[in-house]
Amino acid sequence: MDELKLEATIENLPEVTEFVTASLEERDCSMKVVMQMELVIEEIFVNVASYAYAPETGMVTVQKSFDEEPRALNLAFIDSGKPYNPLEHKDPDTSLGVDEREVGGLGIFLIKKNVDEINYERKDGQNILSIKKFF
Repeated sequence: MDELKLEATIENLPEVTEFVTASLEERDCSMKVVMQMELVIEEIFVNVASYAYAPETGMVTVQKSFDEEPRALNLAFIDSGKPYNPLEHKDPDTSLGVDEREVGGLGIFLIKKNVDEINYERKDGQNILSIKKFF
């Protein structure tokens, strides 16, 4: 398992994205999968950077590993910020117009639509959001 530890700031998003997408490209993943993962990484990392430690900042660990059969990417985002389970919130009603919908919740909805598995746990004072994407 490869691991990247860095400060949870929006400025570090490109480093996290490169950490993951470079490995996908080495494994000849389709551009569609790479772009889906870029979206997922951005949604998760920006949420951690914006809310986990607000108004302060803290560290985040991104862990990645790959399964070979079937081929899959496993990612975990780990922070010691405020307890927050994004999976507890109901999905937004996308049949409503933008002006009729409640604000928020679209990011986790997009993540769910672009990964095959998503799990949250709070363990040892840490938020752990794990995803799996088959490719």
